Amino acid sequence: IEMIDPVRYISNQSSGKQGYEIASQLSLNGAKVTLISGPTNLTAPSNIKLVKIKSAKEMYKQVQKISNIDYGFFTAAVSDFKNKKIITKKIKKNDNYNLDLVKNIDILKKIGNDKKRKPKVLIGFAAETGNVDLARKKLIEKNCDIIVYNKIDEYNKVFGSDFNKITLVTKTNTKEIKKMTKVNCAKKIIEYIYNYQLINE
Repeated sequence: IEMIDPVRYISNQSSGKQGYEIASQLSLNGAKVTLISGPTNLTAPSNIKLVKIKSAKEMYKQVQKISNIDYGFFTAAVSDFKNKKIITKKIKKNDNYNLDLVKNIDILKKIGNDKKRKPKVLIGFAAETGNVDLARKKLIEKNCDIIVYNKIDEYNKVFGSDFNKITLVTKTNTKEIKKMTKVNCAKKIIEYIYNYQLINE
């Protein structure tokens, strides 16, 4: 979330469920997991390290603290924009106020192009109303190994749902996964990444 005043903020509809399920499944598979999470109503698995943040700036600061990452799953729906200046007092109803939005920090792009901090396998996520080409463009721009693509439409109302329909995108391959629970999506993603690494070692 990105604050506007002490009460209001900019955010989006993402529940965080898919990211939490991936963290849980990784832990069950024996991985040492750090989950950096924005505000959510979800309960994190007990056997992982949970770091709570609010803003993109805070998230990037925490990501920078971690080194020697084997797999980086950048599932968070980070706000693309923030208000240029946080108002210190609550804006009153009778005030006329226009938001002055500026671009937010692009965490995935910064980590993807940071030779010291980039994980061995970098997985980005793209929720788009457009086609899969947008995911492939994101993969190249942000120097990812894999993008997990969601097409957001009336057939895939993913926000807040326990179900998801994803497509796994690499530079050379596209694999569509049928609609299933987010738990099973997490398992499919992890399986795909394991096979991806075997092929590219």
